[in-house]
Amino acid sequence: MENINGHDLNRKSDIKILVVDDREDNLFAIETILERDNYTIVKANSGRTALKILLQQHDFSLILMDVQMPDLNGFETATIIYERDKLKDIPVIFITAQNHDDDYVFKGYKMGAVDYIYKPVNPQLLRAKIAVFVELYRKNQQLILHQQKLESANQSLQKEIEDRKLSEEKICRLNEQLIDNNTHLKNINEELDRFAYVASHDLQEPLRKIMVFSDRIAAKQSQDKDTQTYLQKMIESSRRMQSLINDLLSFSRQSLKSSDFKETDLNISVKEAMAELEVEIEKANADVHVSQLPVITAVPSMMRQLFFNLIGNAIKFRKTDTSPVIHVSSELFKPLNNHSSIKLRNDCDYYIISISDNGIGFEPEYSEEIFTVFKRLHSYHEFKGTGVGLSICKKIVENHKGFISAQSKVNEGATFIMGLPKKQFEELTLLT
Repeated sequence: MENINGHDLNRKSDIKILVVDDREDNLFAIETILERDNYTIVKANSGRTALKILLQQHDFSLILMDVQMPDLNGFETATIIYERDKLKDIPVIFITAQNHDDDYVFKGYKMGAVDYIYKPVNPQLLRAKIAVFVELYRKNQQLILHQQKLESANQSLQKEIEDRKLSEEKICRLNEQLIDNNTHLKNINEELDRFAYVASHDLQEPLRKIMVFSDRIAAKQSQDKDTQTYLQKMIESSRRMQSLINDLLSFSRQSLKSSDFKETDLNISVKEAMAELEVEIEKANADVHVSQLPVITAVPSMMRQLFFNLIGNAIKFRKTDTSPVIHVSSELFKPLNNHSSIKLRNDCDYYIISISDNGIGFEPEYSEEIFTVFKRLHSYHEFKGTGVGLSICKKIVENHKGFISAQSKVNEGATFIMGLPKKQFEELTLLT
């Protein structure tokens, strides 16, 4: 892995942790627990000492801080830390001997804490929690490096435009390319921001539940009914985390190569998707009508995933008292003299693929937002899912130089409309 600010993110010794406690024996105990992981441990015996250290050093991956300290307690110290822009992204885990009182815990979270460790410290739990936040730190640093590379690439493109002495026509075309690249960079940065949000919030939620319920199970002497309930909640949270990670991996797939595109019969793609959804279709008693679909140049696996997500979505968001009825159809579209806001090639035929259902629908005002990654119109408890499926569909369609939109009203079903080119064309190189 490349270095960031002189640090190798694969090397644990370059992971710095600030430990704040007014008792030397507690500082020594935590340092001993973390010794095997080879982290760089910086110790502070008071809140004020910690603040002095943070004035000089900003590259901590995590802060472990005792709540009960003389002079400045942990809550007060955390408040001061998060007032500085350079420090506000460092996660703080409070170490406390207090009970699990909700008001007390809420106060810590309000001050900026991301988690709690209760005394006496469980070494395995402490090491496990730190490992989670260290991994999140690595991911966030990778995102920063990626963004820096993108900005550097964009600056290089601007310099190339300034340095080259091109004809008036080529300069005009290069300016258009620069605008497109800036838009693409903005979109990628937005995706990185959303991923960073998930890394610091949504991905922590199920992990935190697992840890909290693990503590409760460990405190019990026998496997009673409550224990079984906690275990089930842990399992559900783990599955949700796994689903999130899998969808994120799908969403972050690298750019396609021309060799990935093949003549693809969309009738076969739909059949394969329905075979994967066979159990869901039977359970919901769904009736899926598929009209004759075209053969286009596409990535077969992506077409299968596209239909899998959209048909699966129609089944998931069905009415409770009505069996879902789903229609898949297509028609040829020639974008000659196209006046829509969507940029289409006038020298290429498109197929409009429609997937409609009789489900619960949604408010028309959300017709664009639903394609945003992690956007959910319903709670996780109402409908299972991660909020990534439709954003994956949008990315697949855009990778095929097409477009996708949605039309719906509440309780009147929804229709997803995709425009896919019949053939794929290689982009012209502007510098030739």
